[in-house]
Amino acid sequence: MDFSRRNLMTFSAAALAASAAPRLASAQAIPFQPSPIYPDPAIQILDPSFAKYRVASSSLVQVGTGCAWLEGPVWFGDGRYLLVSDVPNNRVMKYDETNETFSVFNANSNYSNGHARDQQGRLLSCEHLTRRVTRTEYDGSITVLADNYKGKKLNSPNDIVCKSDGSIWFTDPPFGIAGDWEGDKATPELPHSVYRISPEGALELVTDELKGPNGLAFSEDEKKFYVVEGRAAPYRIIWSYDVGKDGKTLSNKKALVTADDNGGIDGFRVDVDGNLWCGWGSSGAAGAKPEDLNGVKIFNKEGKAIGFIKLPERCPNLVFGGVKKNRLYMASSHSVYAIYVETRGAV
Repeated sequence: MDFSRRNLMTFSAAALAASAAPRLASAQAIPFQPSPIYPDPAIQILDPSFAKYRVASSSLVQVGTGCAWLEGPVWFGDGRYLLVSDVPNNRVMKYDETNETFSVFNANSNYSNGHARDQQGRLLSCEHLTRRVTRTEYDGSITVLADNYKGKKLNSPNDIVCKSDGSIWFTDPPFGIAGDWEGDKATPELPHSVYRISPEGALELVTDELKGPNGLAFSEDEKKFYVVEGRAAPYRIIWSYDVGKDGKTLSNKKALVTADDNGGIDGFRVDVDGNLWCGWGSSGAAGAKPEDLNGVKIFNKEGKAIGFIKLPERCPNLVFGGVKKNRLYMASSHSVYAIYVETRGAV
């Protein structure tokens, strides 16, 4: 998935030239003090099977802060940096692991939310303002991959993933057009949907039966497709589907995870063992306690909760990064947190 160093430098330079000069974010900074205790009490073992994933001498750290609502983290291993959307501030932030700096990467992101990389290592973006999915080419130019379905505007593409066959899957709820906080308020023209862009570039409807589809991912062997129904009542659900031999047909829909503790599931990632690492937080329901729910909740492939990473802020999304893909980066409202774990991301 990595492209050459030369192309990476060209891509980065073009992206930075198109934006304001990088600066340290300062507004809404959240104070954080790492635990001096090993193992870090923020890492909670809910089932003995999770113990092997905890690195006992790794502490939770805050690597960046000062944002309004962080989403859509994506890891660039060839440059050792993380990109993450600060959606309401209409910018993409960059955490550089080589010098531990957190700065503005793109100061005009079209209120982008979800990000991923395609099979050639190019950046894929879900833009709320323009209601489209784009690809940033190696030279920094932008290619529009999808902005309408059968002549009607997409709602506000939210989260995105690239499958090994080169197809691109994304969710399209109306969250970004519901008000002016994450884009421009508008009336939806299409149902809440999940779409697939074929390797040839054709936009195909996957399903429009979910209310507020949000985070999505494939199992480690790509035989299962998972997607969050963010407006399911009374609780949010991660649905599991079987993926057909054609790589795109879905069947056997089952509820894998139900947030019946008043938790709010958002984005998530799958590790090489098939566990789901889920961004978690209070649903806002009466009686829900954010201080008990904010963080990352880990489920095995059977949907059993096995672990929890307690954070001081709600976690909308996360990604595995680092040199060995064993550093979990958690985009958590105003800040980015990180911790090493004894597993790797499946993608």
